[in-house]
Amino acid sequence: MSRTTVAAVLVISRIEDVPTDLGPTVVVMGNFDGVHRGHQALLRRVCELAAERSAAPVAVTFEPHPIAVLRPQDAPDQITDLQTRLDRLAESGVTATLVLEFTHELAAMTPEEFVEQVFVERLRATAVVCGHDTRFGARNSGDVDTLRELGADHGFEVVVINDVMADEAHHRFSSTGVRQALRDGDVTEAARMLGRPHTVTGMVVHGFERGRELGFPTANLAEDATGMVPADGVYAGYLVRPNLPAGAADHRMPAAISVGTNPTFDGTKRTVEAYVIDRTDLDLYDEVVTVEFVRRLRGNIRFEGIDPLIEQMTRDVDQARELCPDPTI
Repeated sequence: MSRTTVAAVLVISRIEDVPTDLGPTVVVMGNFDGVHRGHQALLRRVCELAAERSAAPVAVTFEPHPIAVLRPQDAPDQITDLQTRLDRLAESGVTATLVLEFTHELAAMTPEEFVEQVFVERLRATAVVCGHDTRFGARNSGDVDTLRELGADHGFEVVVINDVMADEAHHRFSSTGVRQALRDGDVTEAARMLGRPHTVTGMVVHGFERGRELGFPTANLAEDATGMVPADGVYAGYLVRPNLPAGAADHRMPAAISVGTNPTFDGTKRTVEAYVIDRTDLDLYDEVVTVEFVRRLRGNIRFEGIDPLIEQMTRDVDQARELCPDPTI
């Protein structure tokens, strides 16, 4: 299907499927990977302007990431998958999201062609909201000045939003900054930039069951889990069961999370596994769960024997229990 709804928001996957009764609109365009606090500021302004103009707030995004098509060797890790990105755009208040398949043909469109076909003919934009460093069109030849000129020709306003600064050193919120924090294992900093904990989602599969043998049964996520996996180490966080309603028992449970290859057992396969604290009664196999990362406790260590490993795991769980209280208590 080319048109679906996510959280009661219209998702459009082809330009020609934009409904004729959608417009007029206020539009914002971007990759929106992570939908971090900088993106959120842009989206708030879009919704404010749309309300003032009795227009529909619309986000335009791309899949796959443009760099993955134009320079595959330089493609960045994706902070979130498309579904999560759409959900978070929906949470921002936009009425619709247009997901354009990024192809070499799309990349070859001139700025004029892109604006005329997408913003003017299909979305009937009354305003376009963007950052000061916006680039678009073939070889990124279009910029804010280009957009203003085209807006004057086609009757839409261009509203430029200044960067939202992440710290006193004037570093802005950015997807690049979030990725670096995750590569460093600094999930606390990533959460500050995202405005929420970073997550990884996947189906629970059978592992080596070493955790169960050690007294800490873990939910092992499948290799195709989505969301950028942070640096190897042990983390405090939560395991969330999206199939259960928010607030229900066992929906969001404190967890100690391990990322890595299990060096004590000479492992080579990198995994994400979560032990739900003080719970040995859960059967999560074949269930899709989300792991929330709250704080990194330590890096991975190779232990000389099982006893010191169990002692450290006990300390990890105690620390995670303190950092991540049970929301139902």
